[in-house]
Amino acid sequence: MPDNSWTGDDREHNDECHERWLQLRNRRTDQPDYRDEWFDEQCGGCRFWVALSGELGRDWGLCTHPGSAFDGRARFEHDGCDSFAVREDGSFG
Repeated sequence: MPDNSWTGDDREHNDECHERWLQLRNRRTDQPDYRDEWFDEQCGGCRFWVALSGELGRDWGLCTHPGSAFDGRARFEHDGCDSFAVREDGSFG
């Protein structure tokens, strides 16, 4: 019997998800009103951001902050929100 389990490593599917999900960003670094301090408060550096597995996990994770409007949603590592909480070890991604 073939193994039909999803591994998350379908390049075409991942690229389609990436492009579709980018439209849902809260903060875009290319916006003229993007504040300098937001560069240090991106999701990938938040202690409540958990990276997805597989190829999508290179840029995407899940917000687990109960006080964030994005709790339980996939977030781009370079996005951000007002509920950012810095990681104590200073890591990113």
